[in-house]
Amino acid sequence: MSDSNEDNGSLASAEYWEAAANGWALHQEFFRRFTAPVSERLVNMLALEPGQRVLELAAGIGDTGFLAAARILPGGVLVCSDRAESMLSGARARAQELGIDNVEFSVLDAEWIDLPVASVDRVLCRWGYMLMTDIGAALRETRRVLRPDGKLALAAWDSLAHNPWAREPGAVLAERGLTSPSAADGPGPFALGDSERLRTMLADAGFGEIEIDAIDLVESHSDFDSFFDIRLDISRSFHDAVMSQPEAVITEIRAELQDRLAQYTAADGSLAIPGRTLVAVATA
Repeated sequence: MSDSNEDNGSLASAEYWEAAANGWALHQEFFRRFTAPVSERLVNMLALEPGQRVLELAAGIGDTGFLAAARILPGGVLVCSDRAESMLSGARARAQELGIDNVEFSVLDAEWIDLPVASVDRVLCRWGYMLMTDIGAALRETRRVLRPDGKLALAAWDSLAHNPWAREPGAVLAERGLTSPSAADGPGPFALGDSERLRTMLADAGFGEIEIDAIDLVESHSDFDSFFDIRLDISRSFHDAVMSQPEAVITEIRAELQDRLAQYTAADGSLAIPGRTLVAVATA
């Protein structure tokens, strides 16, 4: 759930996600509720069976993969991977909390996956490929490690127009000159927000039987303060852009953003902000 105002270099760096891990762990229950429909859909798309070996790329704190882990028992193994060791620390804690023991944890770079050819049956990646410096290389690597007829299921945010939870904070900062828009062809939350581009990149990587759908989501908050505080905690660039300003300017930024989100705010002050993600499944 990276915001649109993230710069390309930061999003593609392990250092960025190492720094972001604490915020994601702090708000994991919020993320779990918001993203549950996507995780369930991805796992269902894989048609999992007992005994399979499943790789999750860019796993974060691991919730999507942990759904898969239960479905590949007995005998199946989940490889929970991320570029950031601090993210995996959160995933280990979550696995222990859930009592999941058929999981291996590994620091892996999706653009060069340190696994043998044809060594996994399924690959999961929720909102990861779009943030990678070379998306094509990551997809080709994914196909390389998949066994023949293995499946990939991924999620990538639809266009910015369908995701005001990111569009509005980004617009407020951009209009003040505090951030620069991401390059259209660079990594970012919406780099795969065009279904035809996503389909083409999967096909170019050698995948077939490609199916793409969209899922509408609602990001719910009890009040604006909840929305704003979570943004500060999970997005380093949003945090740094906002908190580097004088207190009076921070107050103005909050007021501007709250005004922009008024259309999604109920009479009691609660927020229901729409979002939309693409989901895809493809066969190696």
